[in-house]
Amino acid sequence: MNVLVIGGSGFVGTHLSRYLLHRGHRVTVASRRGQGAVPGVRYAAANAGQNLGLEQAVQEQEAIIYLVGIIRERGGQSFQQAHVDGVRHSLQAAKAAGVRRFVHMSALGARLGTGSRYFETKAQGEELVRSSGLEWTILRPSLIFGPGDDFFGGTLRSLVQAPAPFIPQIGDGLFPFRPVWVGDVAAAFEQSLGLERAIGVSCDLVGPKEYTFRQLLLLVREQLGSHKPLFPIPLALMNLLVPLISPLPFSPITQDQYLMLKAGNTADPAPMRDIFRLEERSLETELPEILASKRLVGS
Repeated sequence: MNVLVIGGSGFVGTHLSRYLLHRGHRVTVASRRGQGAVPGVRYAAANAGQNLGLEQAVQEQEAIIYLVGIIRERGGQSFQQAHVDGVRHSLQAAKAAGVRRFVHMSALGARLGTGSRYFETKAQGEELVRSSGLEWTILRPSLIFGPGDDFFGGTLRSLVQAPAPFIPQIGDGLFPFRPVWVGDVAAAFEQSLGLERAIGVSCDLVGPKEYTFRQLLLLVREQLGSHKPLFPIPLALMNLLVPLISPLPFSPITQDQYLMLKAGNTADPAPMRDIFRLEERSLETELPEILASKRLVGS
């Protein structure tokens, strides 16, 4: 199948493109730079948020996968452009080109009324897809882990390796998460392309095991060989601090990320298992590779 992956040059898109090629699909990746590192992929320059280049990119495609997403606004990129405008423009381009199959990546927890602009714009994007009249599937992954991820290999590793005598923990750390392997996410997207039972379905993608935020910190600490204690930072203090530092370009956490963290990110895996056949690889299996890098002094 000819598949166009919009926003496919990042972490998930790179893994997905490789998997689609492995499964025999012909893959075009549309991104702002029109460049990438996966051999066998055709790259096209397009900006979905600004509706540039999509008309050319969708030609001769049989399915579209929309992956564009940002966790923080910067460099002229906004949640509105990435999660709403880009979806609208991509749906319009699909209809104009006669492409019926549209698979959309949203996020577990996306809904209106959360106070998180990330979640709320993701929810708006979902509504555009549902009302499009196309043969759509919406996939809503929890935290995604794998080599190159930003949360386990970035945020949590930085918290553990920071030059401090302790590891900061937000509140009691009991917020629940059910992280999912990037390989399972890629497989779910690929399977969606050929499954009739996936059409018109919104499905949460989660892993085989639920953890608290504290447990995730401890797993990363153990893998990195650190013995520093976890130091709980009261939510009352975080509630005052985060809004002050969030607008700063060097802020380690934004207001949106803080709200999402406190809400947790978990769901029942049963509906996912009814539709897809996934490996459900565990976090413990992948964590050594994710964190395989030079340890900082004092960690």
